[in-house]
Amino acid sequence: MPGRLAGKTAVVTAAAQGIGEATARAFAAEEAQVWATDINTKKLSTLDNTHGIITRSCDVTDPKSITALIAETGAPDILFNCAGYVAIGTILDSTEEDWDFSFNLNVKSLFWMLRAYIPPMIANGGGSIVNMASLSSHLLGVPDRAAYTATKAAVIGITKSVAKDYLSDGIRVNAIAPATVETPSLEERIKASGNAEAARAAFIARQPMGRVGTPEEIAHLAVYLASDESSYTTGQVHVIDGAMSL
Repeated sequence: MPGRLAGKTAVVTAAAQGIGEATARAFAAEEAQVWATDINTKKLSTLDNTHGIITRSCDVTDPKSITALIAETGAPDILFNCAGYVAIGTILDSTEEDWDFSFNLNVKSLFWMLRAYIPPMIANGGGSIVNMASLSSHLLGVPDRAAYTATKAAVIGITKSVAKDYLSDGIRVNAIAPATVETPSLEERIKASGNAEAARAAFIARQPMGRVGTPEEIAHLAVYLASDESSYTTGQVHVIDGAMSL
């Protein structure tokens, strides 16, 4: 049987590691032609010899970089906006730089990517857009994540708005909202805590399932949302959180 994404083209941002990498691999395994992008070309190069994956450098905060990318990719059937940054701190701890960088990478990059890719996707007959949100948003308050929570609430708002505006053009837009996932980003936060053992235990303890998620588990959901299996689904936030929100 053909793969679930056979004949489709996908663009994935932040594909050098973590959820982005796992999703690029999962899309390719389902026979999509994948354009895997990131600013970290060294880590991205680990995907170079993977069948079905083409790697390209792209800075999603730079409209010129996105323009150069779309000149190569053309209109994809699938766009997975995975790029993001987790700022640590309460609103009193956060600096203006933290706030600006968070909104630039987590929200404004989404603005640039959607403005670039929606018109050619419409002209191509539509497609599926998947945005990376978080349980830490309007869905759930998480300590020491003021800027991050605000940006991910914005991602969910954008997802719903764009889904409504372009429904009749064949564009589906959904968001994935994970809780804690085992990624290099998480490892960096654990190491930076000063007590790695205690920090890891705390991350695990807040998931009632007793563990954090894996990038591959998120990728499986992304494959479903990218595929025609989810053709009746748009404008939704898909929580995958080990029961943290229960």
